[in-house]
Parts: sequence; structure tokens; C-alpha cells
Amino acid sequence: MDPLLRRLSIDATHGRPLSEGRSMKIGIIGAGNIGGNLTRRLTALGHEVSVANSRGPHTLTELAEETGATPVTVTEAARGAEVVVVTVPLKAVPDLPSGLFDGAAEGFAVIDTNNYYPKERDGLIAAIEDGLTESRWVERQLGHPVIKAFNGTYAQDILDAPRPEGDPERLALPVAGDDEAAKRTVRALIGELGFDTVDAGGIDDSWRQQPDTPVYGLRAGVEAVTKALAEASPERPAAFRA
Repeated sequence: MDPLLRRLSIDATHGRPLSEGRSMKIGIIGAGNIGGNLTRRLTALGHEVSVANSRGPHTLTELAEETGATPVTVTEAARGAEVVVVTVPLKAVPDLPSGLFDGAAEGFAVIDTNNYYPKERDGLIAAIEDGLTESRWVERQLGHPVIKAFNGTYAQDILDAPRPEGDPERLALPVAGDDEAAKRTVRALIGELGFDTVDAGGIDDSWRQQPDTPVYGLRAGVEAVTKALAEASPERPAAFRA
């Protein structure tokens, strides 16, 4: 077996939730397809969710009424949060306000769901074109370590695809990050959402789950996701270069 494949297999988990039985405070910055559906699922699981977007809390009234989440400004989203989800267009990350994480809980984790789409949306980002992984670039803009997750997940699957632990049809998601404690928190939360996870390594390894890699958009279990990560090429495909 390939050494990387062996390590990924060892690191695979069925995601037994660390947060089981208690509510976590979670901030979500971005209320598009991923952010909106995470808001729906996390509130349904009993977590206390604050959600923000660039247009202001008054535009989130319908989502708040549907879910019970609290609509807030972007600068308020992380206050007291144990997990903060940043799910805005990549090009908008540098425009997020300074002090974004002021008041977050000690040891909080940041989930980065973003992808670089230079031709369709983001324009040229030189550091990424030069080889920096997308999430390492995001880290540098935010000034805080991130955990890369949900970037290749179909938003509707967050609502429709959860399965109980041990279900043969339970999907697995790759998760990358350097902060092992934060990664455990995120993997546990994903487990609670109804998905298995595979440790995809550190942020410098997160190219394995960027757009157009074998695992990107893959709807499969732990074994297939592990194999797809191992088969990835570090060369950025032409379709995802400026």
C-alpha cells in the first residue's frame, strides 16, 4: 500500500461527536448555499448559531425565522463562538473586517469552506497561482489557522445525505488543517452532522481536496475518499488557473 494511502486510512474516522449531548455556540459568516444549509442543520441539532452576511442582519430574517438562528453583523458572528465557519466567496475574504474573531471562545476553530475560481468569480490571486494552497492564503488573510472542510461538498447533501454512524451509505468528507485540536473539533462536528471524515493532512496538503481533484465533489465513503486523496496531483488544472 502507498505510504500516504496507509496514513490516510489510519486517520479515517467515523466521526463520533465530541460535542454529543451539549450545545455549542457556532458563528457562520456567509449565508449562501453552504452557510444557509449548515445553519439549518446545526440549529436542528440544538446548537446555538449566529449567522451573518455582507448585506446585514435585516436580510436574514427569513432564515432566522425558519431555523431559530440569530442574525448578526459580521463583526458579531464570532463572539463566544467555539466554531466559526467562513463561507464567503474567496475574493471577499480580504474584505472581512479586522477584529473578526474578537471575543471568540478560547481555542475556537475556524472552518474554511472556500475554493478558488479565478475564471468564474475571483480573478487572479497571485500567491495561489504561484503554488500557495487556497486555505493557506485564507489563513494569511484572516490571521488565524483554519480547517478546510465542506469545500467539495454539495450544499444540498448537508440536508439530504446525513446517515447514522455505521450506515453503509454514509458519506465521508476530507478535512485538512494544522491545528490538531481544532481539527478534532471540526471532525466531531461533521460526525454529528451525519458524515464520516478522513484526515487529509495539514493545510499545505490541502491541495488534495481543491477543485478538480479526484475527491472534489466525490460522494463516497471513507475508503473511496481516502483513495481519491492519495491519487491527487499537486499540479493546478488549467480550468482553475487565471
